[in-house]
Amino acid sequence: MTKRWTAPGGRPARSARWMRATWRKVPTGPYEVGCEAGLAVPGGDGDPLVTDHYFPRGPGEFPTLLVRSPYGRGVPWAPLYGILFAEQGFHVVVQSCRGTGGSGGDFHLWRNEAADGRAAVAWLRQQPWFDGTLATIGPSYLGYTQWALALEPPPELRAMVVQIGLHDPYAYFHTGGAVHLENALLTGTAMAHQHRGVGPLLRAALRLRRWLRGAHREQPPYPTGPAAELPWLAEALAHTDRDDPYWHGASTAEAAARPTVPTCLIGGWQDVFLDQNLAQYRRLRSADSETALLVGPWTHASALQEGWPVVFAESLGWLRAQLGGDRAGLRPTPVRVHVGAGGGGEWRDLPDWPPPPGAAAVPWYLSAGGRLAERALGGPAPVGEFRHDPADPTPSLGGPLARGGGRLDNRPLEARADVLTFTGPELAGPLEVLGPVGARLRVTGERGPGAAGAAFDVFARLCDVDPQGRSVHVCDGLVRVPGGASEPLEAVVPMTATAHRFEAGHRVRLQVSGGAFPRYAPPAGAGPVRVVLHPGSVLELP
Repeated sequence: MTKRWTAPGGRPARSARWMRATWRKVPTGPYEVGCEAGLAVPGGDGDPLVTDHYFPRGPGEFPTLLVRSPYGRGVPWAPLYGILFAEQGFHVVVQSCRGTGGSGGDFHLWRNEAADGRAAVAWLRQQPWFDGTLATIGPSYLGYTQWALALEPPPELRAMVVQIGLHDPYAYFHTGGAVHLENALLTGTAMAHQHRGVGPLLRAALRLRRWLRGAHREQPPYPTGPAAELPWLAEALAHTDRDDPYWHGASTAEAAARPTVPTCLIGGWQDVFLDQNLAQYRRLRSADSETALLVGPWTHASALQEGWPVVFAESLGWLRAQLGGDRAGLRPTPVRVHVGAGGGGEWRDLPDWPPPPGAAAVPWYLSAGGRLAERALGGPAPVGEFRHDPADPTPSLGGPLARGGGRLDNRPLEARADVLTFTGPELAGPLEVLGPVGARLRVTGERGPGAAGAAFDVFARLCDVDPQGRSVHVCDGLVRVPGGASEPLEAVVPMTATAHRFEAGHRVRLQVSGGAFPRYAPPAGAGPVRVVLHPGSVLELP
């Protein structure tokens, strides 16, 4: 039972109230919202962590949502969580992680979140308005803070809503042997400047854009630019080996392997954390945890923008079911995905992910002349080759975090000499692809004298080509290949999962190149490389 509490007279900031008023597609709740701003809450070691408390003005007791963020507590977090959910009958506690947004101590990528989360719950227990019922919610790194708390879940924690959130920092910064350069620097810039307001954040983003134009001429750990200004970011980029002791304890994957906290997972097909979200779902299902998965047609940013009405409704339905017993907002199946298509796509409810296969995956073979077929064509000659030059790197187009990301027309990219395309015949009927996509490419990389043993990258992208020739990417991936081999090596390129329908009259296309800059940093110190694709290279569609 809560103690008697008199609500203070404070209101949310004007900027948060204005932004909330612009969201016409999000229903207004029955409660007026009050706010206590700038509370000092002790962290795990006693450092004060600045915290804002939003609450519904009305009689009775209300459950509590905990939101822990390194991106400040103002826009967009104040309206997205503080106002919207307090309107619906929740106390909402928004806290700045240590070393960010005015909180004490120094920020570290992952070492402090579990202890500071437990300290926040200990503080909640002392509050007269806390009724002992708690859930966590939030996207991106705000998802990581949830998983960190779930490693040793407090008894009050009844539900989690992880929206486009990670559990493994290493996999965010390093995948396939390459540094996720653009994503890492965008994240660092946001953490350093977002809490200062829109103006400082935009200026910092412009400085980053200018720096990235020449970043291919620099080598890790990048002595200039944003990484040099943020010690934690420079450390994360410098430690490239997953087995490095630096990363021990960083992953919170084990939190999803126990049947403890009912968890709703929300992801996007073009989001940087899609692979991690699907891995979280598999672990939760294997542990028989109560879980739900929603994957929409979103990038990291659009999930909280045009996708927000859907994301909000899913989140609110889950919280009401787990905290208040009202299951009217739950779906009849554990999984709902958006199946994309040339005409827009549709939502589909599924019993599981990936869905039970109706037939074995069919390999599509890469053949000379840029052909993609369901049987091998041609003889032993190479099926294609290209020259990748780090001095003029193949640019990235679209992407999960970059401005202008998402599914775009790839024809300008495919016109480059360092990009190969392999295209299938016009489809007589629709072809649905639901599940993980990959490519097994038999490759050799040839460099000049003195660099023969240097590694090289292989980037692969699945595209949907419409009858007008517009080539829109569906999913992609990159892997780093050891150099120096005289015989072809099999480069297995995981291209994430997808739910996509190729319409009749469309064609399947595989795009192959030597990188996607600045999304991925090229191998350090390597010159131009001639990459040859050999027979037996296949695209695998589920």
